[in-house]
Amino acid sequence: MGSAEEKPATGSGRPTSRDVARLAGVSHTAVSFVFNGRAAGNLSPATQERIRQAATQLGYRPDPVARGLRRSRTAVIGLVTDEIASSPFAGRLLRGAMDTAWAGEHLVLTIDSGGDPDKEDAAVAELLDRRVDGIIYAAMSLRSVRVPEGLHRTLSVLANCLPEDDSLPAVIPAERAGGRTAARLLLEQGHRRVALVGGMDDIASAERLRGFRDALRAEGITVPRGWVVRTGGEISAGYEGATRLLGNAPPELRPTGIFAYNDRVAAGVLHAATRLGITVPGDLSVVGYDDQEHMAAHLAPPLTTVALPHREMGEAAARLLLDSLATGRTPPATVRRLACPVISRSSVGPAPIR
Repeated sequence: MGSAEEKPATGSGRPTSRDVARLAGVSHTAVSFVFNGRAAGNLSPATQERIRQAATQLGYRPDPVARGLRRSRTAVIGLVTDEIASSPFAGRLLRGAMDTAWAGEHLVLTIDSGGDPDKEDAAVAELLDRRVDGIIYAAMSLRSVRVPEGLHRTLSVLANCLPEDDSLPAVIPAERAGGRTAARLLLEQGHRRVALVGGMDDIASAERLRGFRDALRAEGITVPRGWVVRTGGEISAGYEGATRLLGNAPPELRPTGIFAYNDRVAAGVLHAATRLGITVPGDLSVVGYDDQEHMAAHLAPPLTTVALPHREMGEAAARLLLDSLATGRTPPATVRRLACPVISRSSVGPAPIR
């Protein structure tokens, strides 16, 4: 019995490369050249176009499994991440990786480890057993990570995290630049008394604060020690920090602008301002960070924020793998930082005149 590739298309059957060859009036080898990337130098442009038109007419698509076997590849990229289920940003990163892989004729096989190192090692081992063409290891919050066992045995890229041993390429947000951007949003509106609320003992907090100070220092502004309030990353942390800054100080001594560690903290700041009778953005301007879906645009007022490039990280990580597969070269163990764009809404206004 012949293979499915050898059977002629009949009725509702899937069209084959031999059907394309018959319709285009060329050899089966010529069709293989076109769909295996070997047409240049072997077939004229006119013949290549005739084959592609025949394929379109028949609705023919190459069999990715068969083609992968011929190339000793599977046309599958593995993605191991720590918290797909609980992170509001996971969908963006996954979609970026999946869409880029699909455009490169690859599928993405995803495993959620829950942040368990043993599960991560097992997940990588399973993907290697399935002979995936490469692996993306993604974290949903920027951190330094132990590289799971096995990642060095295939093409691998980290997304939104950094390897502890600097052994693999990584794609991360430009957090320090994002902190500078947030501060400039306030400075450009004339604010000179600005504070930072929220943050944890992590890379993102440290980098955002460094960028925040960079921008203020460039304008000759020093942030008072008590105006960097590191209270955490939740709504309650923003409420606590803002109450501490705004609750007992007269208007002329309190900040007119606050940069919140993330959008949840910013929500807490807005809540505290409302409870204290402080209007936003009339008396106080607030900048968030993350552009959290279903939150930032629906606060009162809608939040101006610096967005994390989760989709772009997924796209860039998948593109690194696909490019390496195409060239046969392992990507260098460098760090690529992606810009964090501003999403302007209504929580920032001119500094009040006092």
